[in-house]
Amino acid sequence: MRHGKKFNHLGRTASHRSAMLSNMACSLIEHKRIHTTVAKAKALRVFVEPILTKSKEDSTHNRRVVFSYLQNKEVVSELFRTVAPKIATRNGGYTRIIKTGFRPGDAADTALIELVDFNELYNPNEAEKKTTRRSRRATTTKKAEAAPVAEAKVEETEAPVADATEEKTEE
Repeated sequence: MRHGKKFNHLGRTASHRSAMLSNMACSLIEHKRIHTTVAKAKALRVFVEPILTKSKEDSTHNRRVVFSYLQNKEVVSELFRTVAPKIATRNGGYTRIIKTGFRPGDAADTALIELVDFNELYNPNEAEKKTTRRSRRATTTKKAEAAPVAEAKVEETEAPVADATEEKTEE
């Protein structure tokens, strides 16, 4: 019977499962994306989202709570230094699962799990807004400067042409 089964045990003992999820969470925070099976990715999402939420407020207590899950000093410091400022404005949904097909060896469903704010392919709007604003301002000022110069050149070329035609008519 399936009554009350809310968590995927992934065919592992509790200690093995917690160690695996802890290691996968460390890899996700360190590399910003990892390739795994869909079932493990979904279990990792449930495991890592509350940790990311705790990292948004940098306090000694939160650092110790996060360390109790991850057991890796370098990853905890990277989480609080680089990841937390980027996800500070986001209210949940820090990870994205992208299905990538089937693994050739055993036909397992595979997926990429990644931190949403660290993928530039899916967040092109942020990069484009910054660059287009700068380029628009730069091009409008260049066009404004270039326009009077072009008009002055036109006036200069018209005057000698007019003099040359008048001289021919006088002769």
